[in-house]
Amino acid sequence: MDIDDASHEGKGEETKAKRIVVILVGAPGSGKSTFGEQVMRSSTRPWVRICQDTIGGGKSGTKAQCLKSAASALKDGKSVFIDRCNLDREQRAEFVKLGGPNVDVHGVVLDLPAKLCISRSVKRTGHEGNLQGGKAAAVVNRMLQKKELPKLSEGFTRITVCQSESDVEASLNTYSALGPLDTLPNGYFGQKNPDAKIQLGIMKFLKKAEVPAANAVSEAKSIQSSFSPQSIKEMDSSSNGPVNVSSFPENAGDITRLYSGGGLSCNVIANAANWRLKPGGGGVNAAIFNAGGPALEVATKEQAKSLQPGRAVVVPLPSNSPLFSREGITHVIHVLGPNMNPQRPNCLDNDYITGCKVLRDTYTSLFEGFASVARSQEKLAKGSNENHGPNPSELQDHTEGVNMKHSPNNDQKSKREGDHDNDRSKKCKGSQDEVGADIHGSRTGKLEKNNDKIDGSMTKIWGSWAQTLYHIAMHPERHMDVVLEISDNVVVLNDLYPKAKRHLLVLARYEGLDCLADVRKEHLHLLRAMHDVGLRLAEKFLQEDASLIFRLGYHSAPSMRQLHLHVISQDFDSKHLKNKKHWNSFNTAFFFDSVDAIEEVSSNGKATPRDDDESQLSIELRCHRCRSAHPNIPRLKSHISNCRAPFPPALLQSGRLVLAPCNADVGP
Repeated sequence: MDIDDASHEGKGEETKAKRIVVILVGAPGSGKSTFGEQVMRSSTRPWVRICQDTIGGGKSGTKAQCLKSAASALKDGKSVFIDRCNLDREQRAEFVKLGGPNVDVHGVVLDLPAKLCISRSVKRTGHEGNLQGGKAAAVVNRMLQKKELPKLSEGFTRITVCQSESDVEASLNTYSALGPLDTLPNGYFGQKNPDAKIQLGIMKFLKKAEVPAANAVSEAKSIQSSFSPQSIKEMDSSSNGPVNVSSFPENAGDITRLYSGGGLSCNVIANAANWRLKPGGGGVNAAIFNAGGPALEVATKEQAKSLQPGRAVVVPLPSNSPLFSREGITHVIHVLGPNMNPQRPNCLDNDYITGCKVLRDTYTSLFEGFASVARSQEKLAKGSNENHGPNPSELQDHTEGVNMKHSPNNDQKSKREGDHDNDRSKKCKGSQDEVGADIHGSRTGKLEKNNDKIDGSMTKIWGSWAQTLYHIAMHPERHMDVVLEISDNVVVLNDLYPKAKRHLLVLARYEGLDCLADVRKEHLHLLRAMHDVGLRLAEKFLQEDASLIFRLGYHSAPSMRQLHLHVISQDFDSKHLKNKKHWNSFNTAFFFDSVDAIEEVSSNGKATPRDDDESQLSIELRCHRCRSAHPNIPRLKSHISNCRAPFPPALLQSGRLVLAPCNADVGP
C-alpha cells in the first residue's frame, strides 16, 4: 500500500492531518540529533527520529534501512526526522521522494560556523556514531567542503536555514509548537540568498590562499558553465551590457569598500567596464573609477584604449590610488560583456546563441586575467623565498615577515644591517602610498598605517600573507600540521621562525581583534585566558629545562593580523634572529608584557603603548640583561651567550619573567 493511500479509518479528524518529513541538513556537531530530540520531547505531534548511526539495532546502518523505517513511520501516521548529514543533493534525493499529497517535505539546515561544529565534535563523548575526539575535526572539515544547501526545486515544500544558535532556537520553537493537525507555510526561510553556494565558490576561487593559481582557469570554466542565454536577457539592454563579474557575498556591501565596509581582504576586483574604458555611466564602472581616482584612469590608459566584448584587461593599481591605500586592492580587471546597445556595431540584436558564447568568453577572460595575477604573485613569492628568506604564503613570525627584502647575509656587516633598517624604518612611516599588499614584493605582508583614526587607534590594512595567523585562528582544523592546541578561545602553535630556543604563539580565536590596540575591557577574560595558557606552556618547558627563562607579551604594532601572545625564552639562541628589528621587537618598549596589558585594560579599558612604536625598532642594540651596547647582531649574540648579569629590576616585578625556582638569583 502506498504511504498516501494508507487507511486511517476510525481516527476521525486525524485523517486530515498531514505528516511531515523533516530532512535535517548539517555537519557533524551542528546539533541535528539534539534538534530532533528536543522537538520530540515537547511536541504533541507524534514524531520518529531516524538516525543512520543507530538504525542497525543500535549500530550504524544503511541509507536503505533509513528509507524503509521512514516509510513505515509515515504509514503509521507519524512525522519523521531524518537525522543524517544530508549535505548534498544526491544524499537527500531519496528522502525527498517520501513526500506526496499527504506528506510535506521540510528541510531544516543547521548551517552553523565550522569552528563551532568542530569544537562540539571534538569535545563530545559517547557519540552514537563514535565521531568524536581528534578525528572529528578532519571529518567535519572534509564534509563541509562538499556542502550544497538545499533548494525548493529539489522537491521540498519548506526550507528553513539556521545560521546562528538563535536561529536554531527559533526553529525549535516553531516545530515544538506543531500540533497533530497543524501545518507550516511553504517557502524558503532564514537565508536571503538560497544560491549562496555559487557565490562562496567564486569567493573561494578569488582567494589566492585557498585556490592554487594552476587551478584558476579550470575552476573558472566550471563556474561559467552555469550561465545560459537567459543570463544575457537579464542584462541592461540600454547599455553596452555590463556583466556583474564582481561576485562577493551580498552583505559585503559596496565593492569599492570591501575591506573598510565589509571586512573582506581582497587584492583584485573586476569592473563591468564600457568599451572606451573610461569613467562615467553608472553602476559598477562609475563606482570603481570614482573610488580609484585619477590614478586608475591613467593606469588603465597605459594598458589599453578600448575593449571588445568578451575581453578583459588587467590594470595594476598605482599606490597613490585610494583603492590601493584604503582597501588594499592591487589590481582592477576591466571586463566587457555582450553588447546589447543597438548604437554599437557589435550589438547582439537578440542573437542569444552568439551572446552566450560572448558571455562565456567574458568570464574566461576575467578568470584568466585573475589567474595571471595569481601566478605572478606565486612566482614572486617563490622568488622571495629563494632569494630573501621565507615564502610570504607560508606561516612566519611577524618580525621575520616584514624583513623579506634584506640580504640573507646582512648580519655579517653592521653597515648593511643599518642601511636595511633605515630603509625599512622609512617604509613603516605609514604614508597612504604604501598601505596594502603589493604583489611585486616591496610591501607584501607589511602592516602600514594611514592617517584615519578610529577610537584613538590607527586603521590598519593587512597584506595577503599577513592574514595567515587570522586564517589559522578562525579555521585551525585546516592547519593541523602546525597547530599544537585548540580550545574555544585560543589556538597554540610554534613560531615557524623562532627567535629563541622556545618560541610559541597563542592566537585569540575572536573576530575583530587584529592586535592589542583593538582590545577593550570586555576582552579582559580573553587576555587572562591567553596569559594562563602561555604560563602553563612556559612552566611545562621549565620542567624539561630549568635553565630557561620566559617572557609573555605582545608586539605593540604587529605586522601579522590577529591578536597573538608571544611565549619566548630569553636565551634568544636562534638562527632566525638576524637583525636589529628582530631583537628590538622583543627587548624594548615595543614588547608589551602580558601582565602589563592585563593591568592596563583592567584599569583604563584599553592598552596604550608607552613609546613611539617605530622608534623602538631602530634604537641601538643593547643586552637585555646588562644593557651593554653592541654594534651588530653577531657581536650581541656572542655577548648574550655568556652574559650572566641580573635582569633589570622592572622585569623582575609582577611576574614579567617566568622562571624555575632554582633561577631565583637572576635579579640584582
